[in-house]
Amino acid sequence: MLEPAVHPSPGLAARCTRAVLSPWARLGLLVVVLAAAGSAVLVLQPQRLLADGWPPQVGGAGAVVLFAVAYGLCTAAFVPRPILNLAAGALFTTWAGFASSLVGTVLGAGIAFGLGRVLGQDALRPLLRGRWLKAADGQLSRHGFRSMMAIRLFPGVPFAGANYCAAVSRMGWAPFLLATGLGSVPNTLAYVVAGSSASSPTSPAFLIAMGFIVLSGAGAAAVAWCKRHGLRQR
Repeated sequence: MLEPAVHPSPGLAARCTRAVLSPWARLGLLVVVLAAAGSAVLVLQPQRLLADGWPPQVGGAGAVVLFAVAYGLCTAAFVPRPILNLAAGALFTTWAGFASSLVGTVLGAGIAFGLGRVLGQDALRPLLRGRWLKAADGQLSRHGFRSMMAIRLFPGVPFAGANYCAAVSRMGWAPFLLATGLGSVPNTLAYVVAGSSASSPTSPAFLIAMGFIVLSGAGAAAVAWCKRHGLRQR
C-alpha cells in the first residue's frame, strides 16, 4: 500500500518565504550585487576609455546611446563620474557627449536609488541614529528636491553614495530624478568640455571649464564646512 506523499507544511513555507524576503536578506543581496558590480569594474577598467578610445566597430548615434547605458551602470557601481564625463568629451562631440553623460547620470542614479529602496531601506532605516544621520535623513525626507539639487550642484559628495543614502530616506522618485538631472547639468557640461578640449589646454574653452570645476569644488568645500560647523553648535 502506497503511503501518501509528505508535503511541507504551509507554516514552514511561509517562514522560508519571510526569511528570504526579510529586510536583512534583501540587504545582503544588495551587498552581493554591489560587490559583484565593483569587481566587474576592477576587471573591465572603464577608465581605459580615456587612453584607448571607443571600440571602432561601434559608431554614430548607437555609440552615444551605448555609452549612456554603460555610464549609468558604471556610476551605480561607484565609478567616479568625472572620469566618465571626461571620456564622453574625448570620445564624442561636446553636445553628444554632454547628452550621453546626462542621460547616463539620471539612469545610474535611478538604478542605484531603486536598488537601495527595494533591497536596503527596510533594514537600514532603523539604524539611523545619531545627530548627523537623523539630520541628513530629515533633510532628504522633508526637502528632497532642494537637498538633492544642492548635492548635485556642489561636488564633493560621492555620486553613488548620495544615491544610496537618498534611497534609505523617504524621498520620492520624481524629486530625486528631477533634481539629479537639473543639478548635474553644470558640472557635467564643464567636465565634458574639458575632455573635448583637453588636446588644447590653453584654449578658452578648456580654461573656462577648469576654472568652473575649481570654483565649484571650492564652493562645495565652503558649504560643507558651514554645515558641519552649524551641526556642531546644535
